[in-house]
Amino acid sequence: MGRAEERQARQRGARRAGRARPTGIRRFFTWRKLLGTFFGICLVAMGAFFVIYLMVPVPEANAQAKMQSNVYKYSDGKILARTGEVNREIVGLDEIPRDVQYTFVAAENKTFFEDSGVDLKGTLRGVKNTLTGQGKQGGSTITQQYVKNYYLNQDQTVTRKLKELVISLKVDREKGKREILAGYINTSFYGRGAYGIQAASQAYYGVDADKLTVAQGAYLAALLQAPNQYDWAMASDTGKKLVTERWNYVLDNMVEEGWLDAGERAGLKFPVPKAPKAAPGMAGQAGYLVDAAKKELARQGLDEEDLDAGGWTITLNVDSKKQKQLEKAVKEQLEDELDRNGNKVDATVQAGATSVDPETGKVLALYGGVDATQHWLSNATRSDYQPASTFKPVVFASALENGSKTQDGVPIGLNTVYDGTSRRPVVGSDTPFAPQNDLGRSHGPVTVQTSLNRSINSAFAQMAVDVGLDNVKETALDLGVPDKNFPLRPAISLGTMGASTWDMAGVYATLDNHGRKVTPTIVAKAEHKDRQVDLPDPIGDRVVSRETADTVTAGLTGVVRNGSGQAAASSAYQAAGKTGTSENNRSAWFAGYTPELVTVVALFGESPKDGGGQVSLTGTANSGRASGGGFPARIWADYTLGALGGGSDARFDLDLAEIAVPDPDPTPTQSETEDPDPTPTQSETEDPDPTPTQSETLDPDPTPTQSETLDPDPTDGTTFTPPVEPGDGTGEGSNDQLRPND
Repeated sequence: MGRAEERQARQRGARRAGRARPTGIRRFFTWRKLLGTFFGICLVAMGAFFVIYLMVPVPEANAQAKMQSNVYKYSDGKILARTGEVNREIVGLDEIPRDVQYTFVAAENKTFFEDSGVDLKGTLRGVKNTLTGQGKQGGSTITQQYVKNYYLNQDQTVTRKLKELVISLKVDREKGKREILAGYINTSFYGRGAYGIQAASQAYYGVDADKLTVAQGAYLAALLQAPNQYDWAMASDTGKKLVTERWNYVLDNMVEEGWLDAGERAGLKFPVPKAPKAAPGMAGQAGYLVDAAKKELARQGLDEEDLDAGGWTITLNVDSKKQKQLEKAVKEQLEDELDRNGNKVDATVQAGATSVDPETGKVLALYGGVDATQHWLSNATRSDYQPASTFKPVVFASALENGSKTQDGVPIGLNTVYDGTSRRPVVGSDTPFAPQNDLGRSHGPVTVQTSLNRSINSAFAQMAVDVGLDNVKETALDLGVPDKNFPLRPAISLGTMGASTWDMAGVYATLDNHGRKVTPTIVAKAEHKDRQVDLPDPIGDRVVSRETADTVTAGLTGVVRNGSGQAAASSAYQAAGKTGTSENNRSAWFAGYTPELVTVVALFGESPKDGGGQVSLTGTANSGRASGGGFPARIWADYTLGALGGGSDARFDLDLAEIAVPDPDPTPTQSETEDPDPTPTQSETEDPDPTPTQSETLDPDPTPTQSETLDPDPTDGTTFTPPVEPGDGTGEGSNDQLRPND
């Protein structure tokens, strides 16, 4: 072998040595194997993810994400109350200003409108942080946060993170960006117990979402990073510094993305939010108003389950100013006079009231009791007490409507004469009935006008028989008296059925509205994002003629001018009304109206013991016998004056029934002047209603005399005190009526 060949042999040996099989750990890890393994894992992962993508569906929304509060508002848009476990009111994106929408995108996900719904790096970082116990850090897109809020939960697990990723991809494909953005804004938690931008707008700035400015929107968007830490009212100096920096960050991003003009941005100042307030609840009158609205909606077919699901915005007809005025009147005229802790009678007193616009049927104010959290049963809508003599105008209306005549064949009108003798047996009835008048007082021959003024039981009992009990009931039902415990006996004339202030407000509103049926309505509208409730017109057909209604009104103006309702009189308005006091003073009423406003006020004696029960109001505020012309009439007058803004020039426009009946003999009989009570008070001996002239019975607004313009119910008790009625006149408890201090 030559040298050349030897050299070649050595080179081949060296190459073979270089290709020798590696030893040790190098035998298992080579670049080819590593690359192959990596790509293999990637393929497996992609396959697994594809399988997961196919297997994981987009779930139904979680229960909490769908929960909303119901929002109840006054007629002027002020929030009355929120009900429900979650303070959320979902609003559409069209109800959120566009620049406010952009604040959330600028704060959380500037690429939102272009991305596929996921941030892979942020998600992997979140998984890593979860596995290593480093907390919740880890970026997510708006879509992912929406998915977490709406479909999943807040659990920090790898499984939940992977589901979030998969569902986000699907949601981004299936839903538009606007729908996703709206969902995110409506489901996020903003602190102060507020879920969603509408609740947050109210919680932080006291406005609806559609009134937010871009500066306010930027603050709410900044809050989402740390709601409790960034709440200005509770934030530390550091927290305030951080949220201010984030607020600037949001606005700067908007300028960068072209969503906000740089000049406008430069002029914006940090919008310090308002101090937090408790969410409106059920305390005070709110609970009674909400309860009345719910009952009305139930009558219109909205069942309790649908309402409790939430999401309803219910606007009431209640005027917030009139509501406050009614509450103020009850407090000043009644509650301030009571000693509920030291006086057993005062502890039993329950007040209720309903105020209605006679032209529209809107319930403008309602008083249900001292506090819905203390006495849940609403005294405005309860119908377990007798309306007493406030029913007498219904009897008279039925007489006019049916063209009824007395037993002597005389047409019944304001000047028709009846025998006002106490305990006079009615004539023409199969059921014996001899009702007692107030204090057992006999009046002799009296006109219907005088009988209204003095609330003479014997006259109206006979009138009911003359009209026919069936006719009286039919008229009553037409006017709005509920068909409940409606006895067809002569005692019907004295209001022995059950009725509420709500019911009687409807009756008197119908009279005020010239005979067209008025159904009190507290709900103006009830709206949900999916539907709304169709509400009927509160004003119905004519149920009694205009002449009937207007003649009753003319008669009731006399009650206020010269009769038992004088405590409601004022030179600042023209009024008609009727007092009522049930047997044994268990309830006291005043139902009155002006041309613009109808209000019924009542007091009820209710035992504070378990199970309640009706008790006498005698001795309320140490004032002796209860009467509709006392506390109820004074509450009515105080409220009406305030509700009318200090008074009104409106006058009743009356078309009276013309019934030619001669005036009665003005000379009083002996029975009328003799007082059976041996210890008379001034109010019992003075005749509050002289024999009426034609102008008194037919003219609803004569020029007032001094007695009409002076305060009819001063606190010193030196002038006229209106008489009262003993109630249903069945004869029971007649001795009680003769003992003022019972």
